[in-house]
Amino acid sequence: MKDSSEKVDIAVIGAGLGGAAAAALLANAGFSVHTFEQAPAFTRLGAGIHIGPNVMKIFRRIGLEKRLGEIGSHPEFWFSRDGRTGDYLSRIPLGDYGRKEYGASYITIHRGDMHAEQIAALPEDRLHFGHRLNAIEEREKDVLLTFDNGRRVEAGLVVGADGINSMIREILLGPEKPRFSGWVGHRALVNMDKLRASGLEFEACVKWWWEASRHIMAYATKGDGSEYYYVTGVPVTGWEHEASFVDSSREEMEAIFGGSHPVVQALIDATETVTKWPFWNRDPLNLWSRGRLVMLGDACHPMRPHMAQGACMAIEDAAVLTRCLEETGTEGYRVAFRLYEATRRERATKVQTISNANTWLKEQEDPAWVYAYDPLTAALG
Repeated sequence: MKDSSEKVDIAVIGAGLGGAAAAALLANAGFSVHTFEQAPAFTRLGAGIHIGPNVMKIFRRIGLEKRLGEIGSHPEFWFSRDGRTGDYLSRIPLGDYGRKEYGASYITIHRGDMHAEQIAALPEDRLHFGHRLNAIEEREKDVLLTFDNGRRVEAGLVVGADGINSMIREILLGPEKPRFSGWVGHRALVNMDKLRASGLEFEACVKWWWEASRHIMAYATKGDGSEYYYVTGVPVTGWEHEASFVDSSREEMEAIFGGSHPVVQALIDATETVTKWPFWNRDPLNLWSRGRLVMLGDACHPMRPHMAQGACMAIEDAAVLTRCLEETGTEGYRVAFRLYEATRRERATKVQTISNANTWLKEQEDPAWVYAYDPLTAALG
């Protein structure tokens, strides 16, 4: 593949969680797929992530369900608790109950561990790191992609899995910066020795709540309990930093959450390195595709992480998009893209809205509409 311009059937732009899922699912369905990622190489980024039964069913199809289940933690419940008193606001059963009711496990895992398994499942000769897209030319029979390393690729179809700052989105809708949501999140993997030394019990999946929807979501990211992580949600007046995240401190955590329940205080005490991230928003899009270009995940419906379903929605998108293309073949892409959007828009927008409202599972409720959903069998259209 060293010509001045190479031909591929489907180009996936971005090899994050959604892009890697799309590449695997499309390839499994018999399509010829190449994935182009701007990062120079794979790195174990991020920290914790929740994967609901709705998406573990997709990993079953890809062949990763067992492996991810071995690595990740399997919480028996999602607990919501009052941050000051420790009173339980909700107890949502997961574990064996979830496997029986929803058809698969609910796991919490390190994002980098999951991503590594996804990347390893893709054929090396079809995964191209160090490819930052810098130009797109939509033509009658293909899309010409030009990357900043000089490579030119003629793609029959292009899947934009390139995140909230998606270039595919910018081409379809014009440049528009994402909007700061008014919220930041602090992220930390805590010192397990200090945590254990407290003598307290740390539940495998618990969300601590304060007034004004401030919260700390804390959970295990490994099945053996060797890693424990938290992410906060804190309303702030603005984000003045140019960087995508900045260092925070135990002192800042103490200032925001100090004087809380002893388990929360122990979490803060066990914090050594903590970073602070802005949460960005966009309004629901009126356009998910145009011509031979189509988007999924954060490129078309970014959301605050408060429902723990952002990555899950991207992977669901990938599964439904693949099914639609299986129905029509690549030649019928216009029908496939319309069917994909018709199937996904309402669900993705509902999850985006509830995520941004930050009410999910705070009180006792039935999460079956999220977790029991099967993107591999749900009605299309």
